[in-house]
Amino acid sequence: MGPLSARLLMQRGRPKCDRLGKIRSLDLSGLKLLSEHLDPKLLCRLKQLQELDLSNNQLETLPANLGLSHLRVLRCANNQLGDVTFLCQFPELQELSLEGNPFLTVSDNLKVSFLLPKLRKVNGKDASSTSTQVENLNRELTSRVTAHWEKFMATLGPEEEAEKAKAQADFVRSAVRDVRYGPESLSEFTQWRVQMISEELVASSGTQVAEPDMPESPTEAAAAPEPRARLVALKRLDDVPLSLSPSKRVCTSPSAWVEGSPVGSEGSQPALKLEPLHFLQCHSKNNSPQDLETQLWACAFEPAWEEGHSRATSQTVATCGGEAVCVIDCQTGIVLHKYKVPGEEFFSVAWTALTVVTQAGHKKRWSVLAAAGLRGLVRLLHVRAGFCCGVIRAHKKAIATLCFSPTHETHLFTSYDKRIILWDIGVPNHDYEFQASQLLTLDTTSIPLRLCPVASCPDAYLLAGCEGGCCCWDVRLDQPQKRRVCEVEFDFSEDSEASGRRVDGLAFVNEDVVASKGNGLGTICLWSWSQTWAGRGSQSTVAVVVLARLQWSPTELAYFSLSACPDEGTVLCGDEEGNVWIYEVRHILEQPRPLPAAPQPPTQILKWPQPWALGQAVTKTMVNTVVANPSLTYLTALTDSNIVAVWKRQ
Repeated sequence: MGPLSARLLMQRGRPKCDRLGKIRSLDLSGLKLLSEHLDPKLLCRLKQLQELDLSNNQLETLPANLGLSHLRVLRCANNQLGDVTFLCQFPELQELSLEGNPFLTVSDNLKVSFLLPKLRKVNGKDASSTSTQVENLNRELTSRVTAHWEKFMATLGPEEEAEKAKAQADFVRSAVRDVRYGPESLSEFTQWRVQMISEELVASSGTQVAEPDMPESPTEAAAAPEPRARLVALKRLDDVPLSLSPSKRVCTSPSAWVEGSPVGSEGSQPALKLEPLHFLQCHSKNNSPQDLETQLWACAFEPAWEEGHSRATSQTVATCGGEAVCVIDCQTGIVLHKYKVPGEEFFSVAWTALTVVTQAGHKKRWSVLAAAGLRGLVRLLHVRAGFCCGVIRAHKKAIATLCFSPTHETHLFTSYDKRIILWDIGVPNHDYEFQASQLLTLDTTSIPLRLCPVASCPDAYLLAGCEGGCCCWDVRLDQPQKRRVCEVEFDFSEDSEASGRRVDGLAFVNEDVVASKGNGLGTICLWSWSQTWAGRGSQSTVAVVVLARLQWSPTELAYFSLSACPDEGTVLCGDEEGNVWIYEVRHILEQPRPLPAAPQPPTQILKWPQPWALGQAVTKTMVNTVVANPSLTYLTALTDSNIVAVWKRQ
């Protein structure tokens, strides 16, 4: 498609007429238009245009001077847009569609709300909740920039005050650098607004910045909230939190106790201080706060790929359960994205990062979330853009668990029934389509529950906790066999009757030490991978070299998943009473051998709040999954009563 012509506009415009100035609705969708094809001199003749459809083209931006001041509806779905600031030229816009633009982010959604004060619908949904979020962010940013201005001006000397222009420029730069608020995922928006607010302050010589015109909302009549309550108000309205008062939402962490010795006593490490931040019901059916039955299955923190550190993480966590996958900012409790598939039940999520080349030849780093469940499909979600960018028809049966290789970003393990498959999902093409290929098939004698590449050699061996025990496979791709059986089964007990028990928790504490749960009632086992493997010989069943045992709940219930924070030397596990057991095992592993036969007590136990503290009819809850980021800054727990709980380290 070349540049637009007046004849084409009249052919595709409504009502049919012989003058461009009479056209009110124009459909330019599906013409493979590039940004340079939109001629402002031609389009500005559409003086009465109210509705414009530019969907399904190849637009990276729109010219800034189109002159369409009466435009009410704009459709730009399925393009290559990477910025939304051009929208400021459409002050009367009420309805906007931007779906299928993979390079737009959560920050761009907020920019849209700020730039278009009359906007009512975005992508077919009510825009009022985002508008409320932007109001709160803008209010807080304005306050912080103003405080920064006062502090900055107070530090200026007489000579610096004389050089006014330089001082003002320095202030804007320092504000953009130093003023922070909100989650990392919104940093692009907050820095954008901070620069605008700073420049307005400079232009007004430091007088109060006027609030931008925003759509009036019911919350405006309420009294100004306290800072803590304001964070609660940032939540999207369609993601229902528990009905907690601000004081209850941010109550002090329950007192943790240590069995055997007081917290922080000589010979032990100080206990972690964790503060409960949020209790969310973002997976509820029809967003109902009465839904306490939807089962939550798995959660995983997004690695901070941009930091260049393999173990760094953001404060963003993905959770799955029922027909939804949610991406949550732990600091604010905002549900950044919610992906729903009616009739699906999601059982597992896993993160990776892919480098994608756009049609224009630009390289982009995508953070991709894989989600799978009952239907046997792996859905690949482009989280920052908020849409599903690929579906792999992996199995005809439900997928119980999945995980990415830590060394190959496109290698994905999935498990179903009595089989594990290693896939190469590939990198999406220009149309954002994945061409997945199957690399290996691993047969098991029982259903896999947890998958765990061996930390010291992830390209060579895979561990799996299964219904019948813990097994290991050779996954080296330079071997000829593409279908393989379990190479070694691990035995955790000298008692032959105890062998073959379910292993429903599995994680590496460091490069060598494995934590596993399920073989012994009321205990978690710490064992050495290297010592166990060295003693294997030609045996198909090998007794693990136990380093220590940790005391856990004596419950006979199963499927409480454990996790580990290698950087902190910490193991975490929930229980049937709604508690979180925390073990700081580094000092245990450093003790001289042999260790005492009795299981080591937990460092502390986080008690679940009483039902009255949650304001809900939650008489009893189980914490079935606990995950923390490597630095243990944030901890997320999932319950069987449809509650996502977030704690923050003090």
